Amino acid sequence: MIFKLALSSMRSRAKDYAVLLLGLIMSISIFYMFETLALNKAFIQENAMINAVSFVFQAGSVLLAIITIAYVLYANSFLFSLRQKEFGMYMTLGAKKRKISLIMFIETMFIGIISLLIGTALGTGLAALIGQALMKQLEFHSSTYAPFYLPSLIVTCVFFAALFILSAFANLIQISKVTVLDLVHGDAKSEKIIIRKKAIVLKAIISIILLAIGYYCMIDIKQTQYIGIIVALFTITLGTYLFFATFLPLIIQKRREKQILKSKRLNSFTYAQLNFRVSQLTRVLATVAMLIALGVGAISVGFAFQNNGPLLADRMDAYDLKIVNPTPAEKAVMKEIDFKEKTTYAYKQKNDTVYFNVSELNKKPILAQNYSLDGESETKRLKEYSEATQNAWDTALSLAFPQTETQNQTFKIVSAADFSNVDGDLGTVYFGKTTNFVSHLDELKKMDELESARYGKEITSSKYSSYKMYNSFAIGTVFMGFFLGFAFLTMMASCLMFKILTGATQDIRRYEMLEKIGVRRRLLKQSIYKEMFLIFLFPGIIGFIHVALGMEMFSFLLINPYYHFYVPVLLFLAIYCIYYFITVTLYKGIVLKKASLD
Repeated sequence: MIFKLALSSMRSRAKDYAVLLLGLIMSISIFYMFETLALNKAFIQENAMINAVSFVFQAGSVLLAIITIAYVLYANSFLFSLRQKEFGMYMTLGAKKRKISLIMFIETMFIGIISLLIGTALGTGLAALIGQALMKQLEFHSSTYAPFYLPSLIVTCVFFAALFILSAFANLIQISKVTVLDLVHGDAKSEKIIIRKKAIVLKAIISIILLAIGYYCMIDIKQTQYIGIIVALFTITLGTYLFFATFLPLIIQKRREKQILKSKRLNSFTYAQLNFRVSQLTRVLATVAMLIALGVGAISVGFAFQNNGPLLADRMDAYDLKIVNPTPAEKAVMKEIDFKEKTTYAYKQKNDTVYFNVSELNKKPILAQNYSLDGESETKRLKEYSEATQNAWDTALSLAFPQTETQNQTFKIVSAADFSNVDGDLGTVYFGKTTNFVSHLDELKKMDELESARYGKEITSSKYSSYKMYNSFAIGTVFMGFFLGFAFLTMMASCLMFKILTGATQDIRRYEMLEKIGVRRRLLKQSIYKEMFLIFLFPGIIGFIHVALGMEMFSFLLINPYYHFYVPVLLFLAIYCIYYFITVTLYKGIVLKKASLD
């Protein structure tokens, strides 16, 4: 009987549970995919570059777990608030609290089992697609990669089962603290609004100061550095909550007063609705604004990392190719490369000592690159050799000798006369800078392959290998950022929708009254669309400002943090619009369901 009652209640709230179920399925599938890519040992050991990617996905799993906990608890609170009158009626008819608790426990676990089954199945498909995409991007094929990975399945099931049990117990605690009257009249209560002008003015000033400090720390991150990140996270979070608690009610109030004077259609009623519910929405709107910034930021950083590989490679190494005594096959590949600059230096090697002619080096000094990422770094030629510049010259020359069998060379730069007297093996070092590093990746890859075959070990110190290693990390960041940001945005939009729909039952009488005095349903719908639009608009604008300025925090890691910034913005707008229309549709179904048809 209890089980049938639980299923009947779920069917009556099918739309509400469908929204919760969709968020859970998405979260579970992405979590499982992250874990599969992070824990698949055979796959990780098969290619060294996957190690960096696995760390990225493991970090993504942790972040997703944190936000999912908040989402599930909040969604459960929403569902409880929608059904508290129903539970109150059960208790009025004689049902015990433990029976109501059992109904809620059955519903929670049923939703959990369904979402786990569908989520892990979808996650397996995602893991297969993303795994293949990763291997294609990293240019290798794995025979050990398994999209269905038992350890990942166990981790996913254990975590979400614990989360569902925790959520069920949270509901039990919640229902044990309320009375029958609280449940029956729960939808008739509203939050008490206490306005203290002096306190509001003080909080408003503090919010502006905190936001200004946080924005400064992010914009000038090169000066504030790591302490700036910590300060920005604290001040912007607190400043956002204070901003919504002070300025948002003020804005709504001023707009309401203006519309009252104009008396244009239902605008006055719309702003009165917003004014009524604004005190209940400030916290959730501030939370949504912060998580919009995190979601869009995660996607933006992922795309930015992908673009910064070639830029970073150019900043870290002035030359695209450095090679000692190239073989005929390597010389053939070099002929296919369009060099902007190519310099050749002769050397003599005797035992572990490598001698260079100072006259030849000074005739065309080696290009050196400073390692700054502040946008002001530039390629400069080393000064003429002297004792003061010896370390710089030794470092520049040693970078051309990473793969020789002798690993402990000593470099000596001597006069032309002394160089001619050295009794050693004559060799040649080539330093080449291409017209475009990215357009010559195929040729540079071929050179690395030839060098690896030549010395019997993988090349790890060339510019191409450094770029390839960074690119593997960047690719993982792109995938992680996209899915993590997508999960953040959808779950946070769901939370905003849940909060709006929680108070929808309180608005039924107002819309009934308006219709009774002759207001057409078309105008009522227009008022709903406008009210919901403004509610979604405020956190969207603040969240966008946060992420637009917050991307500056990554300027010390990324050369162009705003690369393809429009992509996450468009994705955010698409998700936000979808949830806006879903919220409007569900809200209309609640507040206008008793209204007569036109």
